[in-house]
Amino acid sequence: MNDKKQMSLEGVEIMPLETFTEAAYLNYSMAVIRDRAIPHVADGLKPVQRRIIYDMHELGLLPSAKYKKSARTVGDVLGKYHPHGDASCYEAMVLMAQRFTYRYPLVDGQGNWGHPDDPKSYAAMRYTESRLTMFSEVLLSELDDGGTTFIPNFDGTLQEPELLPARLPHILLNGTSGVAVGIKTDIPPHNAREVADAAIYLLDNPDASVSDLMNIVKGPDYPTGAEIITPPSELLKIYETGNGSIRMRSVYHVEKGSIVITALPYKVSGADIETRIAALMNQKKLPLISNIRNETSKECRIVLELRSCRVDPDAVMSHLFALKNLDLECSYQVNMNMLGMNGNPAVKSLTAILTEWLSFRRDTVVREFEFRLDRINKRLHLLEGLFIVFLNIDEVIRIIREEDNPKEVLMSRFGLTEPQVEYILETRLRQLARISEIKLGEEKATLEKEAGNIRGILNSPVRLKNFLKKSIKEAADRYGDDRISPIVMRAPAKAILESEMIPAEPMTVVLSKMGWVRAAKGHVEDISSFSYKQGDGFLMKTFAKSNQNVVFLSNSGQAYSLQVNTLPSARSQGEPLTSRFSITQGDSIVAVLSGLDDDYYVVGTDAGYGFVCQYQDLIGRTTNGKSIISVSEGANLLTPMPVKDVDKSLCLMISNQGRMLMFLVTELPILSKGKGSRMINISQSKLKAREEYVIAACVLEPDDSVEIHAGKRKLTVKPADLDNYKGERGRRGIKLPRGLQKVTEVVVISGKRETVPETVLPDDARIQD
Repeated sequence: MNDKKQMSLEGVEIMPLETFTEAAYLNYSMAVIRDRAIPHVADGLKPVQRRIIYDMHELGLLPSAKYKKSARTVGDVLGKYHPHGDASCYEAMVLMAQRFTYRYPLVDGQGNWGHPDDPKSYAAMRYTESRLTMFSEVLLSELDDGGTTFIPNFDGTLQEPELLPARLPHILLNGTSGVAVGIKTDIPPHNAREVADAAIYLLDNPDASVSDLMNIVKGPDYPTGAEIITPPSELLKIYETGNGSIRMRSVYHVEKGSIVITALPYKVSGADIETRIAALMNQKKLPLISNIRNETSKECRIVLELRSCRVDPDAVMSHLFALKNLDLECSYQVNMNMLGMNGNPAVKSLTAILTEWLSFRRDTVVREFEFRLDRINKRLHLLEGLFIVFLNIDEVIRIIREEDNPKEVLMSRFGLTEPQVEYILETRLRQLARISEIKLGEEKATLEKEAGNIRGILNSPVRLKNFLKKSIKEAADRYGDDRISPIVMRAPAKAILESEMIPAEPMTVVLSKMGWVRAAKGHVEDISSFSYKQGDGFLMKTFAKSNQNVVFLSNSGQAYSLQVNTLPSARSQGEPLTSRFSITQGDSIVAVLSGLDDDYYVVGTDAGYGFVCQYQDLIGRTTNGKSIISVSEGANLLTPMPVKDVDKSLCLMISNQGRMLMFLVTELPILSKGKGSRMINISQSKLKAREEYVIAACVLEPDDSVEIHAGKRKLTVKPADLDNYKGERGRRGIKLPRGLQKVTEVVVISGKRETVPETVLPDDARIQD
């Protein structure tokens, strides 16, 4: 049994599964890298692109030929050279025909080949026709000149070029992108004339640095006219390392008060831009724009109408550039990964790319010259035989007509070689008889002169270099063009704050007892005409502007905020704040206020604790709100009190026991949140039973008076008399006169004779209707 097993394993290599799978995966990945996804530095093409271009050349689809069905070309490519899917092959062909995708298209398409707004909207290959463009001659014009190596196709029945003899560094001209196994490539397109000039400069200065070449190659040159705003220092780093990112920004101008966008970044759809801007307008996130129109036909033209002539167009566009999901300003990854002349993938610098291509170009030109020289020598050898024939034409004709084996007779009689005799015998007798010594001499002289010139170039590095420079320059002049993508320095895009985009119109925010909110235009003093739901009524109002945030405070010390312009109109009964915020069950909104970010407020509870904070500290950014002040058990929140002058203002506190205390606001700590410090001494044990608590609080200026109401009785306390109640923060305060200890209302009378009718009382101590 063991012998049978041993015999069956003879000739079979045994290895660990790990070793086998590792080797198999490596072979597969290298096949994908070399034969599918990564372009070659020599001609800048992937295998599928090279095969399409070569097959179209073989089919005679030259720029001057008639168009032919794309399905015919794709079928021919698949059957002869590229045994893969027809969809991927046709897509590769489409990309080479799209002028908005390729900087220098290689395929001239007729029919629907896609649109910049939807590049994949191209028609099926049975409906489109194609031929090669003039620019394809950069890759194909020297195909038959002997400088190209041909290899067997996939089944060994045909020959295909291993690399096309590119006359310009095509790897940089059209660029490419691709993803292989473990690596990817993203090579941006460039301007042909700039790249050609850089190659010529490198021929003259082999030790040139990337910085030297960057004086010629300013940067990428995309098919669209959007601006490249990447700083020169970053561009230099990209071309030194082969990695980085290019930033492009749309081009616009102002026309009759509207913004007209005339160029979009590479592969950005104008229809998508229109849709996204319209969506932002519907969401009221772009109030500075009143309308958008896409007037694009052959050239990009997107019109943005501004809300008013006072709106700064540059500021609006800077804001749009800063919106990441809008794509008016885009970044493009650069990863100049390609197959080198050694067949291995590597990320290369600009100098390395041009150096390797020049090496390939030099070898190609040398092989072409050697091929041409060999053909000239063969022709001269034949001409020597023709001279002999000319001198003995009658005898040669006789031998050909009469001898049974004229080949051997001619070779022995005149000393001709076999190729010379073969050529003579294949020539018609009529042509032999018409041989002219003068024409033979002229042809021989011309060929000898050409041969001498070729030998001179091959034997002289200087002449060879000059020829390379001349051929590169001629190709660039014939097929190149001016730069499309301008490279400019621009300031970084800056988004406009949402509050800055909203017009600052006066508004009145009204809060009801049941927590319903609405906003009326203007500062409305009399709101008696407002209607409420049954069982509801007016609680508080605040004056604000439409571009401000308004703050709502709950009895638990949570702060919530909304943009005023998002509040429902006062024409309705508003909407409950519970639909906007996640308010804890049992909690209720007890106050609403507005102000500027740097305004100061005294925030406290009727437990006698509080602190000073800024308005910006009260703004809650989430639906869950923001915890501002810790409210003790049994206590209620006091309405925050605005402070005009933190250094001079006074805080007045009155307890339900009829005790009043006044102290400097500076004695309170400035916090963003917390419990605060004791403002007036309230018994915490009596607080829980609501036997003692703060019944009124307000902030005074040094010249203000206070009018204290206790039912039908009232007392006006002048600034001089208020000093009697002045003390240190945290005291119990001084008893008010008899009959005024059950305070129902406190009115601050400004020293500037401006009355502040603001009553600040907890829920259970407010005046009942």
